[in-house]
Amino acid sequence: MAMPILTGGGVLRSYAGSGSGNIDPCPPRGHAFAPVRTASVALAWALLSSASGCGGGAGVTGPPVDERATRAPDLVEISAVAPSIRLDIRYATSSNFLGRPVYGEARAFLQRPAAEALARVQKAVLADGYTLIVFDGYRPWSVTRVFWDATPPEKKVFVADPAKGSKHNRGCAVDLTLGDAATGKELEMPSPYDDFTEKAHPEYTGGPPEARRLRDYLRGAMEREGFKVYEHEWWHFDFRDWEEYPVLDVPFGEIQDTG
Repeated sequence: MAMPILTGGGVLRSYAGSGSGNIDPCPPRGHAFAPVRTASVALAWALLSSASGCGGGAGVTGPPVDERATRAPDLVEISAVAPSIRLDIRYATSSNFLGRPVYGEARAFLQRPAAEALARVQKAVLADGYTLIVFDGYRPWSVTRVFWDATPPEKKVFVADPAKGSKHNRGCAVDLTLGDAATGKELEMPSPYDDFTEKAHPEYTGGPPEARRLRDYLRGAMEREGFKVYEHEWWHFDFRDWEEYPVLDVPFGEIQDTG
């Protein structure tokens, strides 16, 4: 049964919810890679639509509980904390590695300390003529389950194991890039977002020098405010103290900022 969580800044009206407000009820039609099996993806969707409201393969029946998670969730909308940050929520569109929307709303949330740190990053990059463009922030656990089941074994390093939950599920990870502050146009990086090749690695030495410079500039700006880049994805940054927050499966529409 879903229980309400009251926090200092946000009200999560459904903690162990289904996440049904964020997931397209149909299996994805296309992928940037060959899926494991169409049947396995269909099974994942069926499990997510079951009475339990959560995925269930391989013994995973819902979001994991982490004993280190002692802080109450305080999710806030990024656009409320830093209105100048641009949003390009790819999982609310078909422009993602699944090839179809998995979010019902183009919104992005983070735990309040992470959102406030991101606002400071935005202030710093604006001074240099850039702007942050956010692709994703908090991600309900049930969406992570869908990603896992749709990804072939050799590419699972790029997606989180639902048995452990992800830092996105805790509201402490953000996917983003840089844009031109004047035009909002996304700037070239060594790889596109959600590229599952070596070009996505933050230490990749190929590609245009300017693209690598911008990638490294973004990394430096983020690290100065307490974020750490993920070793396989230049666009993915985890905020410090992420382990202190629980893995959540709350639909976007059930997050209410009272800040």
